[in-house]
This record gives sequence, structure tokens and C-alpha cells, in this order.
Amino acid sequence: MISVQKLTKVFKLYQSPSHRLKEIFFKRACHKKFYALNDVSFEVNHGETYGIIGENGSGKSTLLKALTGVIIADSGSIHLQGKLTGLLELGTGFNAEFSGLQNIWLNGTYLKMSKEEIEAKRDRIIEFTELGDFIREPIKTYSSGMLMRLAFSVAIHADPQCFVVDEALSVGDAHFQQKCMKKLKDFRSKGGSIVFVSHDMNAVQVLCDRAMLLDKGVKLEEGSPEDVINSYNFLLAKKFEGDDLSKLPQNGAQSSYGTGEAVIQKALLRDAHGVRSEVLVSGEPCTVEIIIAVSSPISEATVGIAVRDRFGQNIFGVNSHHLKQAISLEAGQIQRLRFYFDEFNIGPGKYSLSVALHSGEVHVHDCYHWMDKACVFEVVAGTDFSFVGVARLTPRLEFSTVAETG
Repeated sequence: MISVQKLTKVFKLYQSPSHRLKEIFFKRACHKKFYALNDVSFEVNHGETYGIIGENGSGKSTLLKALTGVIIADSGSIHLQGKLTGLLELGTGFNAEFSGLQNIWLNGTYLKMSKEEIEAKRDRIIEFTELGDFIREPIKTYSSGMLMRLAFSVAIHADPQCFVVDEALSVGDAHFQQKCMKKLKDFRSKGGSIVFVSHDMNAVQVLCDRAMLLDKGVKLEEGSPEDVINSYNFLLAKKFEGDDLSKLPQNGAQSSYGTGEAVIQKALLRDAHGVRSEVLVSGEPCTVEIIIAVSSPISEATVGIAVRDRFGQNIFGVNSHHLKQAISLEAGQIQRLRFYFDEFNIGPGKYSLSVALHSGEVHVHDCYHWMDKACVFEVVAGTDFSFVGVARLTPRLEFSTVAETG
């Protein structure tokens, strides 16, 4: 259990070292105040994974450092039930001249592990790292991925009740990242709390129960990962537009925003027979149809779609820019655009479709209209073969005799 109430951290910024001396001798302020955190409050319950997202400089790392005791906040309170450990900036708590084995003892001591506890868990920590003989080499010879293996292994074996994960986890290879994720899921299933900071929105959607959006040290929003991520995307688009982007009215479960030169009136799905439907058959043809109302001419527009599963994870996304197809929108017209799929190879389940209308490669550039959950639909299994998962692959099975036995 983590409870943070009205946490504030202010840094003094000086133009030069001489201004710092002037402030000391002349007893007058020669600095500017920078609020890295400003009145931030949130709670993380037992067995919950709490995501924190935001741009670089939004205060995420400062918040984690305050949680782990690396820095002291100027005001506010932090209440922790049980031990908290974390994986922050790589190398924190390590000595570059020491071997990996020596750093297990050093970092374990920092994490308040007793000598007996470190000795009892040493072999398990080493085995989890998969570093082999490198465990006896100085860590200054380690790659960032090797250092992450060592740091994560020591931290998770300290038996914390709360675990903090920063972007450091992203430097590992795919195999070890999956191993860490499994360990974190096991940790959460046993009642452990996790604070997860990442720029990987898919990871936040899949792993987190709730999320918070930070911007310039202020908590802008807290709620479901999907809603918070949508607000983050809106924030990015707004900053690209110089804060002139206005959020369009919300309609039910939809969330939309844009500058409005062109507006997505509706998006719908058509089945293999061209009939509008909210139920599609896996592996059969389908069409995504988008109706756009244009108020101002756009010479080079991009239209994109994104399919998300029931957890909010992106399953598939593409746009006209990536398909290398130019689109010109004429003012005063209602225009139709269709994406055709010869085989809609997505597994059975419930999904949503989001649509974006913008310029360039991504929707944060000149975002004319973004519509989240423009429609929801369900995919059912076809009659050819059954499978599990979200990707409908089409394997060929071959069976033959290699040799006679006996």
C-alpha cells in the first residue's frame, strides 16, 4: 500500500555559480523556482499495478526518487506499508569497480537486506540474472542489459511489498524482459503493489490497473489506463498545435479532439458481403468505411485506423501515409474512404476501432480529428479451423515417416 498526499518538490535554478554565492552573502533570492512536483496525490492498493505516464521532464523520475528515498520532498507526505524497492536509473546503488557478486552484497545492504538474507538468496539472485561467469567481472565491463539483469534480480529478491519500475527495464533483451514481466505478475498475484513508469503505452495498457498522467509536475488525470493514454495523446497533439487544439464534444464512450478542418462523421465495418455489421468472421474479407466532412481544403491528409482488444492493447494500426497513398480533401464535400481487408486475420474476441485524420506520419502532427472507439465490434471463429490467440496464422501441416524403427 502506497499513499502519497500533496507531494511537492522544488528545485532552485541559478544562472551561474556566482548567483548562488550572491544569494548566500546578500541574503536575497537570485534563483528561479522549478516545481518538479506540485501537489501530487495518489494511492496504490495491495496487488495493484499503477502506471505513471507523461513527457520527459513531467516529473515521473522525481516522483519515483521521492518514493524510494533518493530525494526528500519539500512538502507533502508518503506513507508506505512494508518495504519498497525499485529499478530506477541503471547503476544506482552499484560500484563500477566491484564485481557483480560484490555488488549483490552492496546493493542488497542498501535495500536493507541482512547478511544472512543475502547469503541465503545469493545463488537464486545469480541464477535469475543468467550472467554466468560474468558475475565475477567488474560491472564497468557490463552492457546496459547485463546491468539491468543484476539490478532487477537483486531488487525483486529483496522481498518488497512495493516495487517501483522505471524505464530501465526497457533496455533488456526480449527474453529477459518477458522473464521480468512474469516475475512482476507473480509478485502482484501475491499481493505486491507495483508503480510502473514507461513510455510504452501498450505495456501500460496491459500491465496496469490504473494510471496517472503527469505534466510539468502536476497530476492532470487519473483513471483507467485507456482513458489516461487517450488524454496523453490529446496533450501531445495539443502541444504540437501550439495549445490551439480544442477538444471536440464527447459522444457516449467516444473521445475525440482536433482542429476541425475536417471531421470524421462516422466509421463503420462491412462484412464479406458488404453489409454493415458489428460481427465479423475471422479470416473472411471485411471493409472499414470512414465518412469525412471537410470544411477547409487539405492537400495532403492522412487517415489512419487502430484496432484495440478489450484490454486496450493495440492489435493493428495503419494509415494512408504508410500505405503510400496520397489523399486530398476538398472543402464543402462529404468524402468516403475505405480500407479493404482480403482476410481479417484477427482472433475471436471483442475489439474497438479508433480513427485518426491528420497530416504526416503520426496523428500528433496537424491533428484535424481523432476519434477513439469510433465503433466497437466482435470477431467470431470461422468454420475452417479453431485456434487461440489474437493472430490468425494459416499453417500447413505435413506428416511423414523418417525411418523404420527396430
